[in-house]
Amino acid sequence: MYRAFYAIPATMKTRAGEQTNAVYGVASMLLAILKLEQPDALLFCFDAGEETFRHKENATYKEGRAETPDEFYHQIPRILEMIEAFDLPHVSDTKFEADDFLCTYALAAAKEGWRVTIVTGDKDAFQLATDTIRVAIPHKGYQQAEYLGPKEIEAKYGVTPSQIPSYKGLVGDASDNLPGVKGIGPKTAAELLQKYQSLEGVYEHLADIKPTVRAKLEADREQGFFCEHMARLVPDIPLPRALHDLEFRDLPVDPVLAFFRTVEFAALERRLLSIVSSPWGQTKFMQTRAAQAAPVEKKVDQMALF
Repeated sequence: MYRAFYAIPATMKTRAGEQTNAVYGVASMLLAILKLEQPDALLFCFDAGEETFRHKENATYKEGRAETPDEFYHQIPRILEMIEAFDLPHVSDTKFEADDFLCTYALAAAKEGWRVTIVTGDKDAFQLATDTIRVAIPHKGYQQAEYLGPKEIEAKYGVTPSQIPSYKGLVGDASDNLPGVKGIGPKTAAELLQKYQSLEGVYEHLADIKPTVRAKLEADREQGFFCEHMARLVPDIPLPRALHDLEFRDLPVDPVLAFFRTVEFAALERRLLSIVSSPWGQTKFMQTRAAQAAPVEKKVDQMALF
């Protein structure tokens, strides 16, 4: 939603004056994802507030972020209305962040043999990458998504997915107001973890580390471990929606078309109908005047998480 709001000009409004740039951006990305990924199941994961366990453990968590304008928040109900029109499942909880749900559902789906694509720009999700779980970072409205698996993450950051929490413990995360170990940058962090495997391993070998780096590590030891803890995602939330509830079963077409007409997204109407009439779309969307093929049963093996 944030990406959409800032990617589409704020001048986008209906004839009645309702601002719809974020709504359009999310809808456009969703259509692009459906067309490119052709998933068998899908789930939206949302943040529900600022009282998660991380906020309770760190009063300054995520402070310092630029204040989001009201024009963004006013569009959230419309975005949720659009997701409901598609009849797509979504989850949220005040105790956990969206990333924790991404983690729990990705691991649960992979355990069932599904291939999972996590669509997010948050680097915390990199810790989940495996041979069957990949992270897709949206670029150009998902027209140029960047796909990251274990090899790509290691090539880009110099660490393995399992080392991402330790990496963030060292370098911090400015977007979450987590400073890490002051003075330790990405290059030094990668070198330390390549040699000592984990944050705990780094501190077990302080005597072997050159004095200038050792001094920084000693000064911010507690902070480093705390930032690592904050970056580690929750893998075992009780699933509020069962995996089989996430499978596509006769996705509606007419309610989505009606929604697009309400917010005056004529271009998206045409894109939706093109997807519905595709071979994949004919197996996933309900029969309507726009989709005449009967639904086809198919074993779930691919899932998208947002």
